[in-house]
Amino acid sequence: MATVIFFHSVYGLRSLEHEAVERVQAAGHKAFAPDLYDGLIARTIEEGFEFKDEIGWPTICERAEWALAGLPASTILAGFSMGAAVAASLWPKREKTAGILFLHGIATIAENARKGLPLQLHLAEPDPFEPEEDVAAWQQAVERSGTAAEIFRYSGGGHLYTDASLPDYNARAADLTWKRVINFLDAIDAQA
Repeated sequence: MATVIFFHSVYGLRSLEHEAVERVQAAGHKAFAPDLYDGLIARTIEEGFEFKDEIGWPTICERAEWALAGLPASTILAGFSMGAAVAASLWPKREKTAGILFLHGIATIAENARKGLPLQLHLAEPDPFEPEEDVAAWQQAVERSGTAAEIFRYSGGGHLYTDASLPDYNARAADLTWKRVINFLDAIDAQA
């Protein structure tokens, strides 16, 4: 059984993250989604960025680190959009993580990335928050890192295409994403 922690998007902890936890648990894995905003939930993306700025990036990352306390060193770091950057901020401190899962956002590749570390990226194509030149540069960094990366792009939805509460939602892409995520977790579990 794999253990995964999902860090929320700039909107805060909402149904997207709760449903992710439920899906992963239904597939036989352990999953958690901490509230890095201490109860604040944005109604708009602009409000979400205001919350992020008010709380401050160091506090958000500190809360994420606290959420990991007591979880196995092998816990898979996952994040939705902004949450991918949160996961990436913790990656260098979690050398035994079993995998990295970025949903709706690219984030820094750890300099000490373990060769062969499983990594999955799920990203809209195009994505208004991830310009193609940034994605191409990110792919090159992944190749240099030696991680075992799988990169999946999905057309027909917006940035947060797995979020059924937003106009970005694309049911077909969301279903395919979750099938791939569960396969990713199953494969990591099988190697443990």
